[in-house]
Amino acid sequence: MRYLSLFLLFYFTCITSLFAQKPKREFRAAWIATVANIDWPSKPGMPSIAQQEEFIKRLDQLKALGCNAVIVQVRPAADALYTSQIEPWSRYLTGRQGTPPFPYYDPLLFMIEETHKRNMEFHAWFNPFRALMDSHKNMNPMSHVTRQHPEWIINYDGKSYFDAGQPEVRDYVIQVIMDVVKRYDIDAVHIDDYFYPYRVAGLEYGDRRSFSKYGQSFSNKDDWRRNNVDLFISALNKDIKKTKPYVKLGISPFGVWRNINKDTTGSATHAGQTSYDDLYADVVLWMQKGWIDYLLPQLYWEHNNHAAAFDVLLQWWETKRFGRHIYYGLGVYRMSEQGKHWTGPREILSQIKDIRETGTPSGFSFYSTSSFDKIGNALRDSLRYNYNATIALPPAMKWLDSIPPAAPVLTAIPSYDGTLLQWQENKRSEKPAHYVVYRFINDEPINLDKAEKILAVVNKDEFLDAAANRYKKCTYIITATDRLWNESKPSNMASTTNK
Repeated sequence: MRYLSLFLLFYFTCITSLFAQKPKREFRAAWIATVANIDWPSKPGMPSIAQQEEFIKRLDQLKALGCNAVIVQVRPAADALYTSQIEPWSRYLTGRQGTPPFPYYDPLLFMIEETHKRNMEFHAWFNPFRALMDSHKNMNPMSHVTRQHPEWIINYDGKSYFDAGQPEVRDYVIQVIMDVVKRYDIDAVHIDDYFYPYRVAGLEYGDRRSFSKYGQSFSNKDDWRRNNVDLFISALNKDIKKTKPYVKLGISPFGVWRNINKDTTGSATHAGQTSYDDLYADVVLWMQKGWIDYLLPQLYWEHNNHAAAFDVLLQWWETKRFGRHIYYGLGVYRMSEQGKHWTGPREILSQIKDIRETGTPSGFSFYSTSSFDKIGNALRDSLRYNYNATIALPPAMKWLDSIPPAAPVLTAIPSYDGTLLQWQENKRSEKPAHYVVYRFINDEPINLDKAEKILAVVNKDEFLDAAANRYKKCTYIITATDRLWNESKPSNMASTTNK
């Protein structure tokens, strides 16, 4: 009896933990890097149909892993993976800078449409200040900004960067990003960690001239550089929200803001470089000011790492929400390195568990998508069949919009093929972006907070439950959401029975 009691206690604990680890609201994403063809397309110059097939395969892979968003790099280095009158077609797409895809199509339009078909968010990822991946090779046409404005460009450690200290440069980059915001149906603008380049010991970044011209009111160059990035972020956010208030602005900074030996408010870490001191990105200030909607720090270290421990950083970042959202970047690529702590899926899964226990709302993004091709099936299977086995809705951002759509009116029609659900929305309200289908079996209690009761998220006004005839009774409820995932009140209940 004693062993039986211990077993039942252990079983109950596991089941309780299992349900606690299935949040209804969670940001689940993956980065799709295009620079150097890291994730997509797999090589430059592929025929258009092959590029499209590859991207669809990536989307379906991520959808199966439970992801509800993708973060796709659309501007790696002053180039474009979309139709642009400002910057040239990217060589990572076509094999030659400035050459359109053949047969012609607009990759960004295609990617957004395919992503939204799967009820996933599309976050357009820009590298704002990287101009050339190789400072010794400028393959751009004479009309390119690097040739038209060489005074804007700083060569550093083999790459070329836009000088963020010049107001004209900041205005130009904002113009490029806003061109996409205005013309494409993206859900978010996403900026990575490269504001100023990572510092190289003994190599000075060459912005002395612009500091002399624009930095007179600053006693040191570091504060001036941070202010340059502050001005860029605040202006970008203002322009985005003025144009499309629902488009989010997210930043993915280096995972350490400041070490505690530099600042008593910093984390108990000993990172060689930090976001604040080396990349001049004061992301904590941006959260305090409400200039950004989410942070996605890149926490690519394991638990108990001696320089920058995942658990230490997670707890530190959680104190910096300031009413906004913080999600976490997880280094799946580390598993392909076969390091001591990264053999098998245990570390990543442990990180997800900690995020879910700590953050409200929780969220994470995998870096990067192609890493899943290199690490075997263990992590994929754990995500698909356990950790992300239930559907999660992206967290709502009430400061952007807090008004949900009206509740739909539901009808359930039984048949030999299953139960066909059809519903109508309130014609007086704006058409919802998504519908959430809930199913409850055999008179179980109605609870819309349980993620495991979500049968599907769709963007049409009908759904066929092909499995309905397996059960004696099914009760359905539909809710509607807007594009910011504000959820309506529940529809009427509709039930079907099988004798």
